[in-house]
Amino acid sequence: MLFYSNSNKMFFLFTLIFSTLISVSSNSWLGCWIGLEINLLSFIPLITNPNNLLNSEASLKYFLTQSIASINFLFAIILNLFLMKNFFTNNLISILINSSLFMKMGSTPFHMWFPNIMEGLSWMNCFILMTWQKISPMILLSYYFNINFLMFIMILNVLIGAIGGFNQTSLRKLMAFSSINNLGWMLSALLISENLWMTYFFFYSFIISIMCFLFYMMNIFYINQMFNFNINFYLKFMIMINFLSLGGLPPFLGFFPKWLIINFLVLTKLYVVSFFFIMMSLIMLIFYIRIIYSSFMFFSFKFKWFKIHIKNKFFMLINFFSFISLLGMILSTFFFF
Repeated sequence: MLFYSNSNKMFFLFTLIFSTLISVSSNSWLGCWIGLEINLLSFIPLITNPNNLLNSEASLKYFLTQSIASINFLFAIILNLFLMKNFFTNNLISILINSSLFMKMGSTPFHMWFPNIMEGLSWMNCFILMTWQKISPMILLSYYFNINFLMFIMILNVLIGAIGGFNQTSLRKLMAFSSINNLGWMLSALLISENLWMTYFFFYSFIISIMCFLFYMMNIFYINQMFNFNINFYLKFMIMINFLSLGGLPPFLGFFPKWLIINFLVLTKLYVVSFFFIMMSLIMLIFYIRIIYSSFMFFSFKFKWFKIHIKNKFFMLINFFSFISLLGMILSTFFFF
């Protein structure tokens, strides 16, 4: 169900947005914690649906994991206030703060809740969880991080995201592992500069919004639903464009931010890390292409719109965005050179 059709959900959506602004604009750790708590309490009513058992289970799991992360974050703040400052305690506190923020955003090795909760949500809630809910933890992470710990986590994210996506039949779980993989790229962007992180996050959110909206319109939740003969060739072609863009294949739009990050990694002489990132992106592309190839074996050239139950009037807008995704790299190349 869309949010604008329910005034209560609209209220909590605005509260969710303002809570993120509170967190990122606060000048104390306690203010950041309060913002994160308001964010948690705003998101739970958005994902709760009493008529859906999986939905209610997902909201309970989300509350428990985020509460544990909040307790750890508060504990680290209190330690930071009372412990004497030396090298050992600074490292310990930074790792504690980083770990609690990694748990909040669904990063490895605290990622097990993320695919399970995604499985019980609608596509619109999945979009919020994969994009907006990562903003405040990542900005707070940029204030105070342990560089060695962060590098280890970003490599682990890329690895787990690539391997975890194999043998998944649910599109929501597949998108969750894709999000974990992209989180590794975002952490590496955050390590280089905040502007680069903002660029990557904008492009990632743009592609994810198109994907989630397409799946929402066609009411698709599992890979075998994409083999449906009634879904015409054009819609499958749009899904293919956005899958390849998400995987970072040139000349699609998703390649551009990854190209920027690889450039910076090579300039800072992190050759092994950049090689590992590229290899994991290839693994991601393997199972994206496997899905696309299988779904293209069954399609119709007829425009059977009513049979696929498209329930939204923004279809032309999605067409336009998909076209931008296709020509994005060519446009950006002309822009920069």
